[in-house]
Amino acid sequence: MRNSELLAQFQRYDVVLVPDRDEPEWWAGAPSVLRTDDGTFYLAARMREGESPRGLRGYEVRILRSSDGIAFEPVCSILREDVPIPGFERPALIRDAETGLFRLYLCGPWRGGPWRIMRLDDVADPADFAPATCRPVLSAEEAGPAGVRQFKDPFILHAAGQYHMLVIGTGQVERVYHYVSDDGDAWRRTADGPAFDLGGWHNFYTRPGCLVPVGAGYLFVYEGSHTTWHDPSYNIATGLAFTLGLETFTDLTPHQPLLTSTTPGDYHTWRYSHWLWVGEELWAYAEVARPNNTNEIRLFRLRRG
Repeated sequence: MRNSELLAQFQRYDVVLVPDRDEPEWWAGAPSVLRTDDGTFYLAARMREGESPRGLRGYEVRILRSSDGIAFEPVCSILREDVPIPGFERPALIRDAETGLFRLYLCGPWRGGPWRIMRLDDVADPADFAPATCRPVLSAEEAGPAGVRQFKDPFILHAAGQYHMLVIGTGQVERVYHYVSDDGDAWRRTADGPAFDLGGWHNFYTRPGCLVPVGAGYLFVYEGSHTTWHDPSYNIATGLAFTLGLETFTDLTPHQPLLTSTTPGDYHTWRYSHWLWVGEELWAYAEVARPNNTNEIRLFRLRRG
């Protein structure tokens, strides 16, 4: 498929989740999606308000269920006051590789300290996640490389007998770091430096989106921003890289992003995407900017070929 044909498919989408208020800075986003063997979809999303200080606006992680992956109904609400935590960002919803139980990872400032990756107790039904079971599993103080002060926005995948986490490590900038774990609780770094660094159009921030199995290897969907862009901390675009064995990553879009919002407005944000195969189609859920400085979750369905 040529790039022009691929990009044309991103012109069409379904709106999956909108913010609770249609007002600037209110966002629905950061989707983490899985599909069970019976075809049921589960979506974990971060709901954000526009009134608190930036970085502390994520007031809820909402879990939703769908039979078709388009029309979702909420089944669980985890409020920041319930943990308690000052604010959420991207969650990661997965299933335990051995038990099949559902597992939810969160991120945010833990007990007045820096941002950490946390998890809740596993459950048989995502409606039963209990905020009181939240505890940290990855902190920069204990497992971070030099210069990294905190971790946020994990993407987690089980492959080749291990859990893999691609995560944002923040210091002066945001970079991608790769951690592995045998059980999803104790994590260790795969390298001293970033797994995928700054460069080209993503010279301000470079962040993980997700990993997509493509036969021999994986597409690495990454996101980033440029120092010259308007509000580059939040005006985030998406690119693609490739990895054969999750050790090194080759940038496939080094000169310009692949995807930005097609909706006119102050922001071209297309970020926090989660891609998964559904039959012969590749479905991409993403947080995308709307014209009035709000964000919504959109579903893009790409044909194979």
